[in-house]
Order: sequence, then structure tokens, then C-alpha cells
Amino acid sequence: MGITIISFKRKSIKTCLRVLFFYLLSVIILITVSGLTKRFPKEYQDIYTAVLSSLLTLALVISFAKWERFRLDQAGIMIGRYSLKRFSMGFLIGFLMAVLQMLITTLFAHQYLKVAINPEINIGAIIANATLYLFIALREELVFRSYPLRALDKAFGSVAALSIMVVLFIFEHIASGMNWGMAIIGSGLGGLLFGLAALRTKGLALPLGLHSAWNFGQWSTGFKNEIGILKAVIEKGYEAHVKNVGLGAFVFVMCAAITFLMFLTRRSKLQENHFKY
Repeated sequence: MGITIISFKRKSIKTCLRVLFFYLLSVIILITVSGLTKRFPKEYQDIYTAVLSSLLTLALVISFAKWERFRLDQAGIMIGRYSLKRFSMGFLIGFLMAVLQMLITTLFAHQYLKVAINPEINIGAIIANATLYLFIALREELVFRSYPLRALDKAFGSVAALSIMVVLFIFEHIASGMNWGMAIIGSGLGGLLFGLAALRTKGLALPLGLHSAWNFGQWSTGFKNEIGILKAVIEKGYEAHVKNVGLGAFVFVMCAAITFLMFLTRRSKLQENHFKY
């Protein structure tokens, strides 16, 4: 019995070290690629960075999955018969979440917030930003919801695995410049939603759809600190008030989405192999 416990602890420690090593390498990839793409035209630098770092991170996931002796489907990166359906469903839900946040914020702060169509928007900008946010989400889903989440789930269980990856997700956003409050609330709830989607469906299609559409939806509605398809204009002096209303709307939308996700995936057949991608 004692030998079994010691063996389990050693295996668990090795898993943690591998996951940490994986994460550090993923950060190195992102930093290196960001440096290389500075030579590209400025308007496309972010897209090149997102695409190239995603592809290299995918290769990293495959390498670590083999090291851990995981099949690619166990790492959550195999494309299955329901992948497109799950991605599409996630994209629809994620975009509706962003629209709902905008509507709630506008409703409760309409005296100080005006949302209108951006007259300068064009199809090229829409496609470019949709591509950018798709690959940003892909890179983050590969880093936080593929091999590392599966390995930790196998070693410690889903609650501990999800908690560890949410903390790392928050840490990365803080390191990228996000303030502590927004990182803990925003990235924390987002990481919880996307992580649950990955664990409940045993794949990345649903969380990738949710994640990419949420980011693209926030850009589209002008709620990502930049003008998108719409532009949000806040009356001077009321920025803090509108921000607080928007944060409250965000928390409501995320909690509603998490509840809906748990309901949507409650049936045991969603855990079956033929449904897991």
C-alpha cells in the first residue's frame, strides 16, 4: 500500500513538472514568434503571430502527448465527426454572449453609452479580425485545454486540473498586461467556461468555438477597447460607471453560459467516445 502511494505521488509530480515544462515552452514559442513577426507588415503582424504560434503549439502538444503516451484523441486534438457541429454551436453561443453583454450594458447605462454602426468598417477588417481571434483562441485552447488539462485530469481529477489551468490562464493574462481585477474575474470565468467545455465534451471543438466567438463578438460590438463593426461611445466622466455596468453584465453572461453548458452536456451520452470531439 505504501509503495503504491509513493509511486502515485512520484507519477503525479512528474506530470506536474511536464505540464509546467510544456507551458514554459509554449510561452517561449509565443515570445520567439512575436519577435520574428516584427519584420512583417505591421497590419498583419498579430495575425502572423497568432497563426504561427498556434501551429508550433500544436506540434508541441503532439510531442508531449507522445511523451505522456496519450493518443491524440486523449489530448483532445483529433477531429471527429461532430467537431464542426460542436465548433459551430460554440461559435453561435459565444457570439450571442458578447451581444447579450452589450445589450445589458446598454440597457442599464444608456444615458452614458451610445452604440452605433462604425461607418468605416469593411469586409476586409471583419475577415482579418475573425481570423485573428480564431487563431488567438486556438493557441490558448491548445496551451490550456488540450494535453495539460488531460494530463492533470488523469493525475488529480477534473476539479484540481481545471483549477490549476484557470490559475495559469489568469497568470498569462496578467503577464500580458491585464490588471489583476480584470484578469481574475474576466480570465478566471472565461477559463472556467472553456475548461468545463473541454472536460465535458473531451475535445477542443466546443471551447474553441466559444472562445473565438466571444473575442470576435466583443470586438464586433466595440467592447474590446477598440472600434469593430459597432463603436461604443461613452460620455466623458462616466467611464468608470459604464465599466462597472459592463463588468456586471459580463459576470452575468458568463455565469449563465456556464449554467447552460452544464445543462447542455448533462446527458451521459455526451461523454461517449463517438461524441467526444
